[in-house]
Amino acid sequence: MYRERGGGSSKTELVGGPLGRKRINDALDNHLEKSSPSTSRAKDKERLSLPSTSAGKSQLDHRAAAAAAYLAKNKFSDEESETDSKESDVSGSDGDDTSWISWFCNLRGNEFFCEVDDEYIQDDFNLCGLSSQVPYYDYALDLILDVESSHGDMFTEEQNELVESAAEMLYGLIHVRYILTSKGMSAMLEKYKNYDFGRCPRVYCCEQPCLPVGRSDIPRSSTVNIYCPKCEDIYYPRTKYQGNIDGAYFGTTYPHLFLMTYGHLKPQKASQSYVPRVFGFKLHKP
Repeated sequence: MYRERGGGSSKTELVGGPLGRKRINDALDNHLEKSSPSTSRAKDKERLSLPSTSAGKSQLDHRAAAAAAYLAKNKFSDEESETDSKESDVSGSDGDDTSWISWFCNLRGNEFFCEVDDEYIQDDFNLCGLSSQVPYYDYALDLILDVESSHGDMFTEEQNELVESAAEMLYGLIHVRYILTSKGMSAMLEKYKNYDFGRCPRVYCCEQPCLPVGRSDIPRSSTVNIYCPKCEDIYYPRTKYQGNIDGAYFGTTYPHLFLMTYGHLKPQKASQSYVPRVFGFKLHKP
């Protein structure tokens, strides 16, 4: 359809790696700046229509050659990036047998995400208002649900990247709603018990498990943080990959509603605090 999934796919390395993800997000940012989001499939088709003239074919060949040159140039330029893109593939991927949702949630840096049920996504009521926020909404939704589409082979590489990024954005906006439901809370509970969200870096919190939180509910406003229920403060995730996730995909409500739902998991507030000393004497506070 729009992407290939598997261990040796160059498309997966392009999308899953840190360089590819930056290219995709930059492309979507440029698209959002140039035009307002559309809810109409007809308008999307008009935007995504391929040029039929020889000049159009020449332009496609030029884009393909440019993409190939870009990949060849950057293939071995950064050893860390190459290693990370390989590790970002789905563990034990079976190619087309892996759903898009499983593939996405198993990418390196996406450990905070849980897998949203297909039934939840297929209910239009749960997606109310999202079509006006996400460009290429219909195509992105088809990609998330693994719906076969005849349009995928007609898109240019740039258009495919826009659809890929739109799908990630749409899934994030669906995810922030899903984790507030009973099923979503249960899925996130398992990740909390497995310390998938990390531990509090504060010494006196004694490695208290944390929860993901956003500082804003508006997409592209801030990145995700982790909230410690013991010291009731927020911190940056330990890895840079997790730190690049949009905070709006988890929202400002989730960790507090989670602790209200599972009250027995809320720890006592930290009572100890660090006291600075010089030669054993406490510093005087003016």
